[in-house]
Amino acid sequence: MSGNTMLRRGRPGYDQQGILEVAVAAFNEYGYDATSMGVLADRLGLSKSAIYHHFTSKDEILERALDQALGSLEGVLDEAGAATGTAADRLDHVLRGAVRVLVEQLPYVTLLLRVRGNTDVERRALARRRAFDKRVTALVAEAQAEGTLRSDIDVRVVERLLFGMINSIVEWYRPGGREDADRLADDVVAVALDGLRVPTS
Repeated sequence: MSGNTMLRRGRPGYDQQGILEVAVAAFNEYGYDATSMGVLADRLGLSKSAIYHHFTSKDEILERALDQALGSLEGVLDEAGAATGTAADRLDHVLRGAVRVLVEQLPYVTLLLRVRGNTDVERRALARRRAFDKRVTALVAEAQAEGTLRSDIDVRVVERLLFGMINSIVEWYRPGGREDADRLADDVVAVALDGLRVPTS
C-alpha cells in the first residue's frame, strides 16, 4: 500500500477511515461513476477540500477500499489453516475464511464484486482477484488429485460455483440476523464442499 493511503488524521469529524466508510456506502448505493466528490462532500457534511486533505482523488478512495477487501481475502490464503493438512481441509479453511471476510467487510466486498474494469484502479483490482481465484483453483485441483474431492467436475467449474455461491451472499445477507459468520460458513461448506467430497467407507 502506498504511503499516501496510510491512515491520516486531519480536520475534526472524520479521519481517513471514516471518510472511506461513507464513500464505500455511497459507491454501493449510486455506483462509483455516478458518485462525485460533491456527493461525498454532501453526505459527509464536509467541503471537498476537506476530503482532499485525506485523499488526493476519488480513484484513491476506490483503490483504498478495494485494497481493504482484496488484502483480507489474500490474507486468508496466507493463514496457517490454508497451508497445512489435506488439500480438502485447506480448501475448507479458505472457504470459511472467505465467508468471514465477506461478513466482516460486507460493504467493501460488495464494492469489489461490482468492479467491471473501467479504470486502471479497477483493472488492477480485477487482476488481483483473478490471482486469488487461480490459487483457489489450484487448491481444488490438488484436492481432486489426492482423491479427497470428486474429480468428475472440471476444476474451474468447481471454483466458480463455490465462489458464485459465496459471492451471492452480498445480495441477501444482513448483519445482525440469525446467522453469524461461523454459522454461515458452516452452511456454505455443508451445501458446497460436502457435496463434492468423496464418500468415505
